[in-house]
Amino acid sequence: MKWTDVQQIAEELFDSFPETDPKTINFVDLHNKVIGLQGFNDDHSRGGEKVLEAIQQAWIDESA
Repeated sequence: MKWTDVQQIAEELFDSFPETDPKTINFVDLHNKVIGLQGFNDDHSRGGEKVLEAIQQAWIDESA
């Protein structure tokens, strides 16, 4: 997975961290969860605020 795989990342986060509320997670914790996902293989420094916002929103949508 790459940072651009927003929907796939959100689905993996939903499956991997069911106890985490995506509405309240901070970007540091979100970044760490994403780079820790199995199959994630991208430059860790490329996970900026815009992509993290998109991932967070997709995760919220997945949880709804």
